[in-house]
Amino acid sequence: MRTSVKALLFSTILVLFVAFSCSEGGEPVTKEGPFNISELAGNWEATSAYFRSDDGNTDIELIGEGGTVTMTVQSSGRFTMIVDPADRASYTVGGEMFWEIWEGQYLFSITWDVEPDDWENYGATLTDTTLLISGSFGTAEYDFDNDGTPESSTLSIDFTRV
Repeated sequence: MRTSVKALLFSTILVLFVAFSCSEGGEPVTKEGPFNISELAGNWEATSAYFRSDDGNTDIELIGEGGTVTMTVQSSGRFTMIVDPADRASYTVGGEMFWEIWEGQYLFSITWDVEPDDWENYGATLTDTTLLISGSFGTAEYDFDNDGTPESSTLSIDFTRV
């Protein structure tokens, strides 16, 4: 009898662990939604990359100022993005894209490598050749004054598949 109780307790703990470790806050995540994340696989180049400080006082359209943004996405949703402003050194960011299901709605989400235990939700639109990603306050960072400290911002990036 003692073994049965231990086995039952162990299986209950295992089920609870799996249930609570699958997603933040208990919300389900998936790679299938309004479009499948695997459809993003490939190389992308930005045709516009707009950042606006959360206080609304500073903005930049990186491509219009001579910069570039490129992104490589794996079928799993893992990605690497190279941001190359015209007036400073380029930098690389990465993370993973997925869908969060919240109150019956699919929210396009990104976990950035610099904050692996958290994610942000974005608007996303995909066609055969274009991807638009847009965020609200605090969903991005950009060093507007080039002092080495990125400021919280919104973003809107239009990509073309290359």
